[in-house]
Amino acid sequence: MTQSNDVPDDSMPEGNVDEETAFDGPSAEAETLDPATLIQRHQRGVWRYLRMLGCDDATADDLTQETFLRVLRRPDFVQHNDSATAGYLRRTAYNLLVSRHRKLGRVQTTGEPELLDETWDRWAGKDLTGDAAVEALQQCFEKLTERAQIALRMRFDSSASRVEIGEALGITDHGARNLMQRAKQQLRNCVEEKLQLQNEP
Repeated sequence: MTQSNDVPDDSMPEGNVDEETAFDGPSAEAETLDPATLIQRHQRGVWRYLRMLGCDDATADDLTQETFLRVLRRPDFVQHNDSATAGYLRRTAYNLLVSRHRKLGRVQTTGEPELLDETWDRWAGKDLTGDAAVEALQQCFEKLTERAQIALRMRFDSSASRVEIGEALGITDHGARNLMQRAKQQLRNCVEEKLQLQNEP
């Protein structure tokens, strides 16, 4: 990995984790990971978190790399446990994204990190990588009707307009909007149900 100096050090959070995160979980879980293992264990989770914040693939790649560079070079970074480390990495990635927006002069709203963490935890649960949420989404997507799948793929893969989607499916743009709204609600309900079952003790 190559190191970037685009973001000033003062963009980093103070200390290595906030007090609430630092004591999240028993100290018996403490484990010191070598850099390669740390990256392997947490990289997908950080990348998916950045995608959740609206980054495209390339930006998420860059900021994920910069996140680990920044964390690993801090002499006071302590790996309390997986949950605390994941939370600290997400906060670092969030701060780097905000700094990037400022540097590029972008006026882009990013939610409060505490609320974003709640959203992430609701979806990923104890899964550091978010793999379970992605798998659940794929399974639920396959349960949608073929028309709903086509509409959502056109919308999110090709950025097609409602008019274009309606024309492709032989319906009005209003019909396309309703179709996608129903499909997204079905996906949300299905995924939440699957993840709730997986996260039950």
